Amino acid sequence: MQFLFLRSAAAVCGCLVCAFHSATAVAAPSPSYAELLQRAPLTAPRVIANSAEVAAAEGRARQSAAWPNPTISIEKENFSGTGIYRGSSQSQTTFTLTQPLEIGGQRGARVQAGRADLDAARAQDEQARADFAYDLAIAYATAEAAQVRSTLLAEDLERAQQDVRQARALVEAGREGALRAVQAEAAAAGASAELEAARADATESLERLSSLTGSPEAFTSVGASLLTHAAGIERTYPEAPPLAPAVVAAQASRDAADQRVRVEKKRVLPALAVSLGARRFGADDTTAMVGGLSVSLPLFDRNRGAIAAASANRVAANARLEGMRLEVAAGWRSARVQVQAAAVRLTAAGLGEASAREAYRLARIGYEAGRASLLELLSTRRALTEAALRTLDASVARIRAEAAIARLSGQVPFGE
Repeated sequence: MQFLFLRSAAAVCGCLVCAFHSATAVAAPSPSYAELLQRAPLTAPRVIANSAEVAAAEGRARQSAAWPNPTISIEKENFSGTGIYRGSSQSQTTFTLTQPLEIGGQRGARVQAGRADLDAARAQDEQARADFAYDLAIAYATAEAAQVRSTLLAEDLERAQQDVRQARALVEAGREGALRAVQAEAAAAGASAELEAARADATESLERLSSLTGSPEAFTSVGASLLTHAAGIERTYPEAPPLAPAVVAAQASRDAADQRVRVEKKRVLPALAVSLGARRFGADDTTAMVGGLSVSLPLFDRNRGAIAAASANRVAANARLEGMRLEVAAGWRSARVQVQAAAVRLTAAGLGEASAREAYRLARIGYEAGRASLLELLSTRRALTEAALRTLDASVARIRAEAAIARLSGQVPFGE
């Protein structure tokens, strides 16, 4: 009964594999990595949000250069009362235009702070674009690897089913015991379970790629290959890292913090306003010019709290800048080593896969001729699948290492 159950399970697995290949054939693949990156400013939510942040900083920079608005006031005196002030013949009407003035470089400090904030926003946008290009490369490579993994495991299942058919033939011919067929079908069932898990992982990675790029519908497959992009090409990288976008952004944020400290210190200066107007006397229908000057007295509010807060933010920005420099230097050293290791690992994995494929071919020939056992055949088949998966993992590791190098150097990964 167990034998029949495993046989039915294998048949169902075969149908699932056929359905998988049929679905893959009609699946709508995603655009290539380069095309997705080109579309990102119009579709990717992260890139759109960063662009909007730059536009907001541009608006604030323009606003920082605006002059204070003047004030117009109308004041009417003696328009009513007792005695000679009864009625409006003794009224006095004053029209005044008051213009606030910024002294001691207040406006200049504000304008420079606005420009510094805009520079920081643009630098952060460049960093965000580099981060997005890196994340997109990793998401694309992961989705492609998951798709290739499903294909490899589907091929492994086909080989396992071939082993089952061969084991059954030998059992029916009396050359193998029934236990061997059960063992082969158990291995096929395990291969089927791994395939289903890989297909689920592929769906998840494609969903993640779709959401990252802002696609309204989930991609069902990956089109152009990124794992094989520029494979086998040796690249050299300098010992010292270039000026990374992350460091540039941290430097711009520190400069903006400096300017905000200056702005807060300028707020302590007195607020000055000049007024000019005309006064009309109703008694004799005459007009006289009036003028005035007002100055605030910074006796109680010396803006100490805001200055302290801005100074603390500057200290924090300095610390983040220093930390980012150290992080980029360490990341660069690590990425250079990872690139070299990935290249060696990929070459070794390719050689191992070729050897494993040949070993499985010889084991199958030996099993059909009765010179090798079923367990040996199953072992070499599993070794072949594991070797192919190691090659796949090495390809992903190469993509990840080269994408990290590109992000640190401010370049688009795989843009050549």
